[in-house]
Amino acid sequence: MHSFTYRINSLATFSLTILSVVCMMVSFTDVFNSSPPLLSVKLANVERFQQLRTGNEEAYLAFQIDADLEPAFNWNTKQVFLSIAAEYPSKKNALNQVSLWDRIIQHLDEKHIKLPYVRNKYKLQDQGSHLKNKELNLTMYYHIMPFVGRMRSGSVTFPIKMPSEYISSNPLPSWKAMNPSDFKDAQRKK
Repeated sequence: MHSFTYRINSLATFSLTILSVVCMMVSFTDVFNSSPPLLSVKLANVERFQQLRTGNEEAYLAFQIDADLEPAFNWNTKQVFLSIAAEYPSKKNALNQVSLWDRIIQHLDEKHIKLPYVRNKYKLQDQGSHLKNKELNLTMYYHIMPFVGRMRSGSVTFPIKMPSEYISSNPLPSWKAMNPSDFKDAQRKK
């Protein structure tokens, strides 16, 4: 009655229709789960703050991070992306945003991140001399990426103040702004 290719096409169409309906149902059930993670960032130390020969300012910071991601994880969570940015206004720009640290959390066993001393992964460098004695906002962003459905995101802001004088210490190479042993030690102390 029907050819083999017609039957295969019919079966594939039916399967894809069922898969689409199941994905829409999964996406719909995730709409009601909107509890944000509990995030906290504190400035632990300004390790180095200097003016470069070009006239730009550069700072190496250390943070104390406490993030409880358990509310963000459910059966539809694939991963959570966390990042910290320094935000401040200047004469040239209404808002400067500089990414300082980021991390991808893919497993529920990493649901509580407690890092007592972690260095910025990316250096804070300002174009000009606008950071001295400046009020900055450390903003921690989170992006909850599901297997199926809409990605949820948000942020929490924590104000800090930069020092009024430059601070010199042992030079840290820019490629090693975050010491891996600090990160591993902090993970063991959870």
